[in-house]
Amino acid sequence: MSTSIETARTPQVGDVVRLRTRTYLVEGAEPSPSGCYVRLACLDDDAQGQEVEAIWELEIDREILNDEEQWRKIGEKGFDSPKLFSAYVHTLRWQCVTATNPNLFQAPFRAGIRVDAYQLEPLRKALRLPRVNIFIADDVGLGKTIEAGLIASELLLRRRIKEIVVACPPAMLYQWKEELEQRFGLTFEILDRDYITRIREQRGYGVNPWTTFPRFLVSHRLLIDEMYAAPLRDWLDNLRPGSLLILDEAHHAAPSSGSKYAIDSRITRAIRDIAPRFEHRLFLSATPHNGHSNSFSALLNILDPQRFQPGIKVLKSNLDDAMVRRLKEDIREIAGGFPKRNVQQIDIDGLPEDAPELELAKLLDQYRNTRQLRLEGQSKKKQAEGALLISGLQQRMLSSIEAFSRTLKVHRRTMEKIWAKETPEPAKEKISSVAQLELLAGEIDADDDRAELTEEELAKLEDYQFEASTEATAGDDTKADKPAEMKLLDRMQSIAEQARIHPDGRVRFLIQWMQKHMCPAIHLPDEKGKGDTNWTDERMIIFTEYEDTKRYLVNMLRSAVSGTEFDEFRIEVFHGPTTPEKRDQIKKAFNKPPKEHPIRILIATDAAREGLNLQAHCRYLFHFDVPWNLV
Repeated sequence: MSTSIETARTPQVGDVVRLRTRTYLVEGAEPSPSGCYVRLACLDDDAQGQEVEAIWELEIDREILNDEEQWRKIGEKGFDSPKLFSAYVHTLRWQCVTATNPNLFQAPFRAGIRVDAYQLEPLRKALRLPRVNIFIADDVGLGKTIEAGLIASELLLRRRIKEIVVACPPAMLYQWKEELEQRFGLTFEILDRDYITRIREQRGYGVNPWTTFPRFLVSHRLLIDEMYAAPLRDWLDNLRPGSLLILDEAHHAAPSSGSKYAIDSRITRAIRDIAPRFEHRLFLSATPHNGHSNSFSALLNILDPQRFQPGIKVLKSNLDDAMVRRLKEDIREIAGGFPKRNVQQIDIDGLPEDAPELELAKLLDQYRNTRQLRLEGQSKKKQAEGALLISGLQQRMLSSIEAFSRTLKVHRRTMEKIWAKETPEPAKEKISSVAQLELLAGEIDADDDRAELTEEELAKLEDYQFEASTEATAGDDTKADKPAEMKLLDRMQSIAEQARIHPDGRVRFLIQWMQKHMCPAIHLPDEKGKGDTNWTDERMIIFTEYEDTKRYLVNMLRSAVSGTEFDEFRIEVFHGPTTPEKRDQIKKAFNKPPKEHPIRILIATDAAREGLNLQAHCRYLFHFDVPWNLV
């Protein structure tokens, strides 16, 4: 566009000017003692609408762009055909109508997805609310990410939001980024230590990283870190208009206590502080209710403090406006399209009476009864800690003899110190409550920082807690039957050490199942394979809670598949220390057609429990651990 530079006159309202290397529209011009005071709105794409105030005569690079000559050129190249111009006008009309009518949608037609009718319901509810406070609690596999993406896209198209922050479990960051970019064309930055370092190198140490991009993905665990939360609060201020928070797996923010006034965890306090600063909020979770109504109402209060109050019963009329909850069974009956999930309990019977699994269970029960003598007359707190110690041993035994053997060895070694009257290490005294012994109950999940520890580091931490718990529950040594305790511990340790390197009944069942469904040449570790070494197209996932059991399964199954076709590529492991890049590679490989990739078995821990889509070519999931229930 040809322009002429005007310096003789001051700008007027409606002029287009160039200032500070950008193009602006003059929205206000008033005389002042220093010159002409102007209010400007930026016209450049990368800062459209950004407001600037300036004294015109004091600007060095001021310039009024006069485009009168451009108007004279209109029509020189001819006009569009009526048909094309009509299509353009109808496009403008459609966009104007859909931007104001809550019953007309744009986002489903602009996304690279096949939308099912039920996925439009959250969008319909959201557009009817002046501020979008919606809890999407659809069943696993119904597409909560798609539904959230549709709402976010529609709000962007209607100019109701400008910035989006998605908070999700660490393992889900890259999946969210990929889904939003590929399906909705929305580019997100993952805000982490690397991003902050890069931004500071580019823009200076004092820059607030949250101001550098309009859309971010952030891990749950970073929201409880002041290094990330404080700049976020500064950016949001008390309320940031046009902002949207999408909280995935929102049940993590619910208080876990079932008491009348639920006690907030660190993530609960962080979300409670941050969420009200966003104008719009979307919570996502397939398990919104933890069984405690007070905890549920506290979570809903974070979502919408006007409708819900903690400690007060949730009214169905209020919940219907704020929550969308559908189960696969409901959708299957109405529209079909979802395969039925069959949960089958597999009983391992026919074991000899002296089988290590059965023998250890009997001995551990005897040890539990014998150890109770130590805690007679002790406080309820000590008795609870003692019960937690034994339940930790029981859970590991019901997972695998390998997991039980390592933990039993730690417990036995600590008991030997107690019998010998050795002084406990001072550091162990720091652990003094059940809440600090969560590893005994196997409560470390993918959202915990410790989930990314190496196997050696996590094993040391577990050992430390078992040692501390053993010392804390030593009780009255004079009341204990020490000879019986020693005998039972020695017997259990002997059996466990001999059995841990051999396949147990569950591993034998898995190998027999794999022989039948996956490859006839699969064999027990102490045998040789027979039959066809080629694999079928079936895939399977084996889940376990414990790293020791995971290692045991990997060793057993790698030995079982040895000698078959492409045996070194058949098994992959997905656990806490697996890097994001490796996780993405495993997920893509596992979802490829079986003809294109040889992977057939995925052994996973809690790191794969939420949000990962692994069902494209896999229909079998085995939970290796025996179900645990204290009742």
